[in-house]
Parts: sequence; structure tokens; C-alpha cells
Amino acid sequence: MLYTITFNPAVDLVMKTDVVHLGELNRVQKDEYVAGGKGINMSVLLKRLGHDNIATGFIGGFTGTFVRESLENEGVQTAFHQLDAITRINVKLHAAQETELNANGPTVTEADVAELMAYFDQNLVAGDVVFLAGNAAPGMTSDHYVKVAELCRVKEALFVLDSNKSLLTACLPQRPFLIKPNAQELSEIFETPVDTLDDVIANARKLQTLGAQNVIVSLGGEGAVLVTDSQEIFRSSVPQGTVVNSVGAGDSMVAGFMAKYIESKDYAQSLRQGAACGSATAFSVGIAEAELAMSLVDEIQIKRIGEES
Repeated sequence: MLYTITFNPAVDLVMKTDVVHLGELNRVQKDEYVAGGKGINMSVLLKRLGHDNIATGFIGGFTGTFVRESLENEGVQTAFHQLDAITRINVKLHAAQETELNANGPTVTEADVAELMAYFDQNLVAGDVVFLAGNAAPGMTSDHYVKVAELCRVKEALFVLDSNKSLLTACLPQRPFLIKPNAQELSEIFETPVDTLDDVIANARKLQTLGAQNVIVSLGGEGAVLVTDSQEIFRSSVPQGTVVNSVGAGDSMVAGFMAKYIESKDYAQSLRQGAACGSATAFSVGIAEAELAMSLVDEIQIKRIGEES
């Protein structure tokens, strides 16, 4: 089974207007509510690609109900731990400039974490895949991420991690199967400029020496680089298209990559599908439909980079 974990999900209130006048009453032209969170985005795309999965994490209140029902409407199974608090609401204001107001979210206690960990201890088996994506909720530390990573290692499940610098590096000794930093994050982790392809590859390999098995480095409009556990290096191109919204593109890349890897165990083809899924979401208002992602696969060029690079 595939599992996603979102520790601090949200309901994103997306409002669109032409201009915002601070200190005055403003009326929006359009608004919509979207279940938000990196793991939640991954669950949606995995299901659209035909992979059943279970979304977990922490939710509460009427907004938590909205998150759960949104996923279930997509056909995603849910096993969230219920908090006695309200899942946060984030405001995404789209005007002449985009402005975001993100709430902190409810506090998660040690008892809450213990209950979620007990669920995984009971259900996780060898060969399962666990996607842990996003940042910690209030009350949580990197130790909680390490606990998930360690349990996956003990249970022989594949652990896929997409989070910030401190949470990512804390989990490296547990040998995550896949991590996906971007070039800026590589620079922050190793406190060195990452300006060239050689820099990207060298720093991805450093992450492997620290424990990561496979590293995808997203390069935005310049594609992505994959360094595999067998030291193969692949680079993907990007397809032609108009970027509508980059939110969720990285999540879609990871989900698309793993969906193909589960089917084929082929790293190059997995990178191709991951790149297509990431671009498809960037070209969409929300998380991409499978049809659009699959239509872009043939446009993605995969180049194998030799050891001399």
C-alpha cells in the first residue's frame, strides 16, 4: 500500500480580484476552497494515475472534515488522526500580485503522534511506500520525522521525503529511498553556491554519502536531475506550456516519479513521468489530471549524464 502523511494540512481559500486596497473593503471576483498540503497533493495525483493510497496525518474541526471529504471524493482512502482543534485556513489572494497568508495550524501533542505511529506500526509492511511531505505542525520537531523514517527502515518500507532543510537532513541517517531538494536547498544545506550542473551533481552525491538512496534535484524551468542509488545520473527537459500556478508541481513530480517506479523499477522512465506530472500541474489551476500529464510524457527528453560530468 501507498501512504501519504501531511502533518499540517490546510484549507486554502483562493480569492481572485484585480486590485487590493489595504484598509478598505475589497470584494473578490471569484473564490474557491481547496484541500491543501504536500502529502494531500501527492495522494490526489497518485490516485489519478491509478494508484490506490491512504492519506494520513492530523485534521480537526469543520475544515478537517472538508479535507477528508475532498480526498474521499477523489477516491483516496483516509486514516487521519482527529485533533480537538480546527485545521488551518490559508488565504491565497490573487490580484496584480499574489499574496499568501498562511496560518500556523493546531498544536500536535506527543499523544497525537503516538496514535499515528501506532497506526503505522500496526499496518505498515515490507514493500509499502510512505510519502512524508511538508513541514512540521506546531508542537512537532525533527525527531517526529526521524521516528517515521526509522519505522519505515525497520518495516522495510520505502520512505519518500520532501521537506525543508533541517527536517530532511535529520532523516538522512535512516536512508530514505527518495528525497527531492531544489538547487537553493542544496546551497543552504552545504552552505556553498550551486550554480552549475556539476555543483548539483556533486551536492546530490554528498546527500547520498549522508544516507539518501536516490536524489531528485528540481531545477524549475531547467528540468530536473536524478542521481540514483547505482550512481547513474539522468537529466530531464521540460515541455512547452504556460505556467499557471507552480503550487503542487514539486509534489506532483515526486508522486509521478514513484508511481512509475512502482510499476517499472526504471529510473529513467520514472523521471520522465515525474517531470511530465510536475509540468502538468504547473500548467493547471490545481493538481493535474492524468490525461494532461500523460500527454506530456513524450515531450520530456531524458539524457543520461556520464561519469565525466
